[in-house]
Amino acid sequence: MKNIITKMTALIAFVAVFTACEDDESLNVAEVSEVEALYTPENNKFFNLGASSSTVFEWQASKSADNGVVMYEVVFDEEGGDFSEPLYVIPSNGKGFDNKLTLSFTKLNEIAGMAGIAAEETGKLQWRVWSSKGLDIKESAEIRTIEVERPAGFPTPDELFLTGSATEGGADLSAAQNFVKTGPSTFEIYTRLESGSYKFVTRNTGEPESFYIGTDDKIKKDGETTFTGTAAVYRIRMDFSDGTTSMATIDKVELFFSPTDQYLFSFDYTENGSWEALNKLIQFNGSDERYKFRFTVTTNGATREEWFGSINKDNQRPNQNTADSFWYMFPVDNSRWDFTYKFIGEANGANVDVNIYLNSDLPEYTHEITVL
Repeated sequence: MKNIITKMTALIAFVAVFTACEDDESLNVAEVSEVEALYTPENNKFFNLGASSSTVFEWQASKSADNGVVMYEVVFDEEGGDFSEPLYVIPSNGKGFDNKLTLSFTKLNEIAGMAGIAAEETGKLQWRVWSSKGLDIKESAEIRTIEVERPAGFPTPDELFLTGSATEGGADLSAAQNFVKTGPSTFEIYTRLESGSYKFVTRNTGEPESFYIGTDDKIKKDGETTFTGTAAVYRIRMDFSDGTTSMATIDKVELFFSPTDQYLFSFDYTENGSWEALNKLIQFNGSDERYKFRFTVTTNGATREEWFGSINKDNQRPNQNTADSFWYMFPVDNSRWDFTYKFIGEANGANVDVNIYLNSDLPEYTHEITVL
């Protein structure tokens, strides 16, 4: 009886080992089916990528031989491409486990750029789905096409510099002047331009991407702008989200003194978005010493006033311990008393130097008063 039990135990053990081997072998050769149907977007669907939106790519789920999970990737190629060297591959939602992908128009715009579709032009992209499990990868037999219209803008660089023979730093790339980033896609610079050419670059070293302003005042790639205008101080603004630009001349900068409702003096431009007014007498009107700044600017032939002042509607008189942020400069209204600064007490009856700095060297646009 004992011998029979021993033989049965050995048989059970053999069967268990054989079964385990079969299971291991089936896992090693586990296969996945190709995606048989693409659902959305429909073939030749048109998208204007200038909108702040997204679209969903969805397809029929694949099956695996062991009923395990399947991974998906959506693959993009240029029109007529064979996907042997795709433009872009991205996992589906859920870190690759879902049979759909939500893709922003911003990302689609980047992919369209990879396909050579120029800004403000229309072109086509192909897409299909890869399903995989382990080393087994299947391509969907179906390939669909989407048609896209790219907006005028470009992907926003981390930094932007101004260089060229018309600029303060000349054609020396290392001397390029840095823009101030004013928003997620916007830049601004105050600088002097003279006859010559200029362009905008993403770095001041190596071989950066370059941009220029076209005849339609839109941002264009890989070129330079010839400047034939009047040598002057300019403010240049760039918005990479829609490719728009604007230029204004800074005709005059003045210090407005609230107590007398007068402009005490004007400033001279030096360089790198900086102005100075040297050895100026300051005389308080009784106990009042409030001031702010008026900029006179011209854009497309239209001249207007722009005001810079304090972020606070009212301020206490500063002293030697006042934080640097007191002198930060922000766009304000033209009211006589509000959003003004106050001179330090030692300035009363003394001569002072006043310096304005509208550049990227400091955390914010600012100014300083030096009592002589």
